[in-house]
Amino acid sequence: MNSAPAKFDEYAQTYGAALETTRAATGEDSEFFARGRVKWLAQCLGVLEEPPRRLLDFGCGSGSTAPLMLDLLGGQSLVGIDVSERSVEQAQNVHASARIRFDTISAYRPDASMDVAYCNGVFHHIVPAERQASLRLVYDSLRPAGFFSFWENNPWNPGTRYCMHRCAFDQDAITISPRQARSLLRAAGFELIRQDFLFYFPAFLGCLRGLEPFLTKVPLGGQYQVLCRKPA
Repeated sequence: MNSAPAKFDEYAQTYGAALETTRAATGEDSEFFARGRVKWLAQCLGVLEEPPRRLLDFGCGSGSTAPLMLDLLGGQSLVGIDVSERSVEQAQNVHASARIRFDTISAYRPDASMDVAYCNGVFHHIVPAERQASLRLVYDSLRPAGFFSFWENNPWNPGTRYCMHRCAFDQDAITISPRQARSLLRAAGFELIRQDFLFYFPAFLGCLRGLEPFLTKVPLGGQYQVLCRKPA
């Protein structure tokens, strides 16, 4: 992931504050978006009747999404991995438990045992030439027929572009369109299941959020998920 380890080591202590500053334009905090993503994934898995047990958070950062994943997905255990040693150390200190552990990507060894892998906004920080290697790590972590929930910022949404422009650690980000994401995942060997868009309305238009479940196929939401599967 190129210079990402040093970059995110630098932001390990201030990542949360920087993210909240960036999200301020939406009127919501980071937990609102994390909860929305994981809740949507839980609904998708529920439709497929695939309750997960072992979870992988790829690019876990400071680990704040890990408890949400266990709570909303109903998993039994979770491993969070990241390139940043300082972020992993912080995650371990704050969120580790008997069911949650964290490790650096360099030390992690995939064993084809995970039921579900999740990532959010990770791949726009990975230079294009290295994205397939990162996807291979996720692929090798999953059991046959295991799921990968790939979330990215939608470059077709002007609000997303504005927030990324304001974010210090997104200055060198290379955005990924939904079409590019699908192509990347297919090339890595995943079978695509569905694509959904979320987060259309900022807080001041919260009265319209009841419409969002009907808009998930309209490619203008602030983020999108490509849910895919490792072949059985």
